[in-house]
Amino acid sequence: VAALQDEKNSLMSENEIMNDRLEQLDDSLDDPNTAVAKKYFHAQLQLEQLQEENFRLEAAKDDYRVHCEDLEKQLIELQHRNNELTSLAEESR
Repeated sequence: VAALQDEKNSLMSENEIMNDRLEQLDDSLDDPNTAVAKKYFHAQLQLEQLQEENFRLEAAKDDYRVHCEDLEKQLIELQHRNNELTSLAEESR
């Protein structure tokens, strides 16, 4: 029981230390003049820019997909028309 109480006290002490460190990190992020905060905000800005770029590229991909489908339909129609004209040309010969 004593060993478990010692371990519990040790873990509680370590937990308090970790919570203090977490509060310090949170405070450093709130102060825009710290290096950590500057890196955090820069990374956050970069993330937002990359998300916008990703959205733009997804939209462009969808546009190209629709355009490609239209071109494939036109190709099929032109192949059928070519087959018809080839057939008519052979009949004319």
